[in-house]
Amino acid sequence: MFQKNKITRRHLLGVALASGVGLTMASTSAFSADIDSIHFLIPGGAGGGWDGTARGTGEALSKSGIIKSASYENMSGGGGGKAIGYLIENAASNHGTLMVNSTPIVIRSLVGRFPHNFRDLTMIAGTIGDYGAIITGKDSPYKDFKDLVAAYKKNPREVSIGGGSVPGGMDHLVAAMAFQGAGADPTKVKYIPFDAGGKLNASILSGEVAAGSTGFSEAIALAQSGEMRILAVTSDKRVPAFDKAPTLKEQGIDVTFVNWRGFFGAPGLPDSKAKAYRAAIAKMYDTPEWEAVRSRNGWVNIHNPGDKFVTFLEAQETIIKDLMTKLGFL
Repeated sequence: MFQKNKITRRHLLGVALASGVGLTMASTSAFSADIDSIHFLIPGGAGGGWDGTARGTGEALSKSGIIKSASYENMSGGGGGKAIGYLIENAASNHGTLMVNSTPIVIRSLVGRFPHNFRDLTMIAGTIGDYGAIITGKDSPYKDFKDLVAAYKKNPREVSIGGGSVPGGMDHLVAAMAFQGAGADPTKVKYIPFDAGGKLNASILSGEVAAGSTGFSEAIALAQSGEMRILAVTSDKRVPAFDKAPTLKEQGIDVTFVNWRGFFGAPGLPDSKAKAYRAAIAKMYDTPEWEAVRSRNGWVNIHNPGDKFVTFLEAQETIIKDLMTKLGFL
């Protein structure tokens, strides 16, 4: 049985993940990126958070003229493990490739979902943070998160929660922490994994699952179109990108969380290439093209390049391992 005071560990995780906020305005004047193209490798399907981050970053880099062109490849499988394995096994031919990833690369390595971890790759930079969101369909009987909690407490097995990550992954953890914060037993969450956002959204709309746990940036367009209802967002305050979405905190649930996303190169990537990628990303933050992408997605700027990225992830790994052990996932 989880104890309510463990919510503070979730809050600490959110704080740790957000610790890079404010570092985005790194000095970029010293850099001069000269990159013809970047091929973005996306470990999940279309419509997910990784997909949106890669395509949004490529859009900003190319429209601002920092790179000439961007291409994209979705490679689903193994909760991201297929893409990581591919990048490692074909390292010599992937010097022009950047793979997007996020907090799950830490989680899935800890639980043994795949044999590799971030240390096996070339660390380019952490770039943004995305809040978590609990969503449901427009015709759902749940009008807010409290409605969902009430149904869950009555019969947890009838309130299935879908997500775009594997069991014990990021979306699962966010849902479990939200229910725990509301005084419900998170060990009873009936979590159903889907291959990123597209299939999850279809399952929510069809009623296959009662609600979904996903990234806030993924939920915005669906909510704006009227297809989905955002029951809660894991930010401290409402996010201007979609300020109709209520926070967990304003519903009396003291849980906050922000998930980093960033980019990795193949192992053995020449140092000159790695520096060029880092320079391009650093330069991107000062462009109006990036601000347009960032603001429409409700992202938080979190810039941790190179060694700072390594330090950031090592600290996060320690915190997550402790948290997941206490929550019973390890």
